[in-house]
Amino acid sequence: MKFYVYRLALKNRFRRLTERDGLLVKGQHWGEVSPFWDYDAEESARWLAAGVEAATGLPAPLREAVPVNETIPAVGAQVAFDLAAASNCATFKVKIADHPGALAEDLARLEAVRAAQPEAKIRVDANAAWDVESAVYQIRQMDRAAGGLEYVEQPCETVEDLAKVRRRVDVPIAADESIRRAADPLEVARRHAADVAVLKNQPLGGVRAALELAEQLAMPVVVSSALESSVGLRAGLAFAAALPELPHACGLATSRLFTGDIVAEPLTPVGGQIGVRDVVPEPARSLPVGADLARAWERRLAQMWKVAEAAGKVSGGYEFMGGLA
Repeated sequence: MKFYVYRLALKNRFRRLTERDGLLVKGQHWGEVSPFWDYDAEESARWLAAGVEAATGLPAPLREAVPVNETIPAVGAQVAFDLAAASNCATFKVKIADHPGALAEDLARLEAVRAAQPEAKIRVDANAAWDVESAVYQIRQMDRAAGGLEYVEQPCETVEDLAKVRRRVDVPIAADESIRRAADPLEVARRHAADVAVLKNQPLGGVRAALELAEQLAMPVVVSSALESSVGLRAGLAFAAALPELPHACGLATSRLFTGDIVAEPLTPVGGQIGVRDVVPEPARSLPVGADLARAWERRLAQMWKVAEAAGKVSGGYEFMGGLA
């Protein structure tokens, strides 16, 4: 296995990031390993296992294309309108609760997306920003502003609070962090704390591990991106394409959040769907990777590999090749 560092620029700030960097792994195929920098070695080791799996081989698909949503970052109302109006998707995921006191901006953003796409489904993602009372109040406000929400993703941090909110609002609740970062990912289902499971294959240790968890949860699943390049999105598509049922559009159209991707033909939607196909990175499409960033990823890879190897998730050796560009 050979590992390369990539670096891409984002069109708009997303998760407080203006750039995205990670590792690409070359085996028989290509995979991506891109845990965020605030994740420790133990959690990041699952991302490593996912990338190695993708580079080794992914499950056969049950469908040739996957319906996807357009992601609208925490931008101004006019930008949100323009992004939604230009999209060919029928579902929109709108980022909200980007900072304290964001409600007025969030409502304006939702109204703009609805104005641009009167017939679309709209979902929001709060990234666990609220307590129970704030969640109940703001969800009701946002449901009105959006002309109806498909669901609200991770309004609160704990499973207990998700369950409380779910009992008090009419909008369905989706769980993300409460599953992928939980010691017990099945607690959400046992406590009836959510209506939808948002699953990401990298944080869950790979496509096969994510498929097994989806079966155990026995809930409708939305497959989502971890803000990956098209190489990482390829594994997300494999996960979505292998699910027996796919009732909701998936959050896999995120390559459009970058100013440029690392493949010549990024995995972007046509008619609201992304076709399942392989991609190959091109070094010239990465931003330059400086020596400090390369060394940081080399150290991090060694830490992840040690943890994953001890858990039996990887074996043998690897080569760190430095920057892709």
